[in-house]
Formats: sequence, structure tokens, C-alpha cells
Amino acid sequence: MPLDDDFPTGDGTADTEATVLCPYCAEEVTIGVDPGGGASQRYVEDCPVCCQAWQVNVSYDAGAATVDIQAIDG
Repeated sequence: MPLDDDFPTGDGTADTEATVLCPYCAEEVTIGVDPGGGASQRYVEDCPVCCQAWQVNVSYDAGAATVDIQAIDG
């Protein structure tokens, strides 16, 4: 199977940062996102301001990242 089938040609750029609003402290923070993690990602990350854990959902479309942050009910 040709490699180009898995990785279609594009301009070679993808978002590596996203600005989000913490669902706990309402601070706007910039987080790093990794296009190498796949087109759809889901993981837990702590707010760098208040240290509360978020669920981070990232999806990539043509190199543009859409990031959704949700509070984790504990």
C-alpha cells in the first residue's frame, strides 16, 4: 500500500497550539496539540493555572485543529 494513501499530500502545516478556556477557573490558556497523534484524539490534561483536570478532544481537518475542553466530573 503506497504511503501517500495514508498521508495525502498537503501544504505540510498543521496546528500545534490551541487557545482554550478552562471550564473551572475561566482562564484563557494556550496548550500544545500534536498532529502526529492522529486525526482524532482524546486525553486528559491539567489546567496550567488551577491544576484541575480536563478532558481534551482534538480533531484535525486539513491541518486545522478543533479543540474542545470539558470538565471532568469527580
